[in-house]
Amino acid sequence: MSDIPPVRVEADGYALDIAWLRRSFDRAARTYDQAAVLQAEVRQLLLERLDLAAIEPRLVIDAGAGTGRAIRALKRRYPAAYVIALDSALGMLRTAARQQTWFRRFGRVCADAARLPLADASADLVFCNCMLPWGDPSTVFAEFRRVLAPRGLLTFTSFGPDTLRELRAAWAQVDAHSHVLRFIDMHDLGDALVRAGFAAPVLDVDRFTLSYSDVRRLAADLKAVGGRNATAGRLKGLTGPRRFTAMEAAYELHRREGRLPATFEVVFGQAWAPAAAAAPAAGQEHRVSLEQMRRDLQRRRGS
Repeated sequence: MSDIPPVRVEADGYALDIAWLRRSFDRAARTYDQAAVLQAEVRQLLLERLDLAAIEPRLVIDAGAGTGRAIRALKRRYPAAYVIALDSALGMLRTAARQQTWFRRFGRVCADAARLPLADASADLVFCNCMLPWGDPSTVFAEFRRVLAPRGLLTFTSFGPDTLRELRAAWAQVDAHSHVLRFIDMHDLGDALVRAGFAAPVLDVDRFTLSYSDVRRLAADLKAVGGRNATAGRLKGLTGPRRFTAMEAAYELHRREGRLPATFEVVFGQAWAPAAAAAPAAGQEHRVSLEQMRRDLQRRRGS
């Protein structure tokens, strides 16, 4: 992973501190499962969507595997497949090792999804839950496309721009620093899939609202899952009590029925590596509805 830059900067100056992110997720390995209520619910929904995919993978990659909670479900679903838990945080992979049993063994690879140490066209399924906001989707999708064999499937979730909108608005009343990650719109993710050479991308959005008695509990949950502020424009050091109190007061404007809401916009996506090895021409786009994909999959089962 030494070739991954410690800070990723986008064209408009927005930047993520990748090294800080990795340390944050390392520290969160022990607390992640207890706090990751939303991530667990989204993971289950993503697993259920595999019911629509008539595939028999030989190699499955759980990209951003975290503590490995999806591994058992993937092994049950595809008992003949070899599953690799891939994560850039070594602490997460050490925790994931507890998911192993003598009859459900899997590989563990510590690597960044932007630089996969896997051969071209070697995987049949990439499963990626809630990992994309911590990297550059265009680069990550290109790597997923590279390692997927023809007719291989990518299934993923990400967070959309309405995620943590209340927290973002509250901090905006306090100062001009970056306090919340930037989350990418569903349509931009779809465009990135097409640029990476994927066929038939299908994306949709669902929204979840968690409620808290106070902002400190929300902040504690975000820290427990490793979702701390990793923007390069953040204030270094501890947030002063005066600033945090001002943010708390601004967040109170969102209180409803005695609780503070925290919105999460979740993007679900699926796309296929095309049967032909060549990527589509620049600007070419092929989109189908979810209903059309179901009909196509039913025809494949009947063939």
